[in-house]
Amino acid sequence: METLIFKAKTIAMHRRHFLQSAAVTSAALAFSGNLFAAPKKYVLGAQLWTIREALKKDLEGSLNKLAALGYSNIELFGYDGTFWGKTAKEFGAICKNAGLTIISSHYDTGRHDNAKGTLLNGWQKAVDDAAELNIKYMICAWLYPDERGSMDLYKQLAGMLNTAAEPCSKAKMQFGYHAHNFEFPVIDGVVPYQYLLENTDAGKVKFEADLYWFNKAGEDPVKWFEKYPGRFPLWHVKDMEKGSGDFAEVGSGTIDFDRIFAARKKAGMEYWFVEQDECKRDPFDSLAMSRDFLLKKKY
Repeated sequence: METLIFKAKTIAMHRRHFLQSAAVTSAALAFSGNLFAAPKKYVLGAQLWTIREALKKDLEGSLNKLAALGYSNIELFGYDGTFWGKTAKEFGAICKNAGLTIISSHYDTGRHDNAKGTLLNGWQKAVDDAAELNIKYMICAWLYPDERGSMDLYKQLAGMLNTAAEPCSKAKMQFGYHAHNFEFPVIDGVVPYQYLLENTDAGKVKFEADLYWFNKAGEDPVKWFEKYPGRFPLWHVKDMEKGSGDFAEVGSGTIDFDRIFAARKKAGMEYWFVEQDECKRDPFDSLAMSRDFLLKKKY
């Protein structure tokens, strides 16, 4: 009998130790599960304007070459009712095959030449095409000289931006405005850029911050992020050459990206795109240089 009792106690003890070990092991796995997860991929974005000449010659080849450099998010430009002569469906298939995700697209107002695919001419079709491509942001990105000479023109622009934002909002997309340096000089005692920020719907009209053009205008982007938090979900990341002030590969110029990226949460930044308006070497080589800097920094 004593032997049976001893065996029963021994079995119970081993069972208790087994359950305790299993519990510890499960807890350890739960705690360290993230150690075995695949590392999050660092996503690189590019505005296609940088390779505009290459796109004219070979649309698919150029997009594939961009993807091969490691860029996966893209921002479009030049919509005229088509995307480089392709329908939304056709262009979407090209980008999908290249492994590219379209995040944003640029548009003109249409005031200058009444061109198609602008805020004033064919805007609903532009919205519909963007929605078909699952684009997240539609950005008014340029003003011709005859659109920016007075505060009256900027007041009209603010109204246009608010109006253009409505169909975007209904289509579950975000509308926005991309500034350069010409919105900052004072006109009649008013800074046009500040006027646009304060006279557009803060929820429906966001702003794309171009880090080069802020600096070109002598402005500190961080101060604008602090004054209007959450209004800058998109950025153009580009550098300025020392001395000449020309466009430069990211990391090779004078702009303090560490300081600016430290304010990304205050800005509300969600996506950014490398853009180099003019390159002194092959644009793909310039994009590779910017890529190498950003991959080291991993902002």
